[in-house]
Amino acid sequence: MNTYLLLKSLHILGIVIFLGNIITGWWKVMADKTRNKDIIIFAQRQVTLTDYIFTFGGASLVLVTGIFNAELHEMNYFSINWLAWGFWLFVASGVIWVLILIPVQIMQAKMAKDFTKEEPIPEKYWKLGKIWLYFGILATVLPMLNLYWMVFKPT
Repeated sequence: MNTYLLLKSLHILGIVIFLGNIITGWWKVMADKTRNKDIIIFAQRQVTLTDYIFTFGGASLVLVTGIFNAELHEMNYFSINWLAWGFWLFVASGVIWVLILIPVQIMQAKMAKDFTKEEPIPEKYWKLGKIWLYFGILATVLPMLNLYWMVFKPT
């Protein structure tokens, strides 16, 4: 069995799962735009759940297989420009997810569970939604930039 090809295949699978799932932020934004509490509650729950399963799972697969493949080929991913850029962009995106997006998402999910038919959606939910949107865009663009670094491997 060719270890390089196995790791590369798993790495690409991780990228597909990871990037495919982070795009689901679109559905949360569109659900919020409806201002329909039932739709928002459902979308909020699903985005949070899929982040735990697919974003975390895909990101873990990308990170582990990328590091293993670099180690397999004795490549120092901190001194090779394209690997270093890819690594640090990926880490920056992860930091945004862990420190900002996931906590905001959890707060919004808890708030959504308490929505009532009679009361309007709290203003705090909408403020958190803006934070989630802006940092979500940044956390999505950063790993997309990795495609450039990984494919073209500029020196």
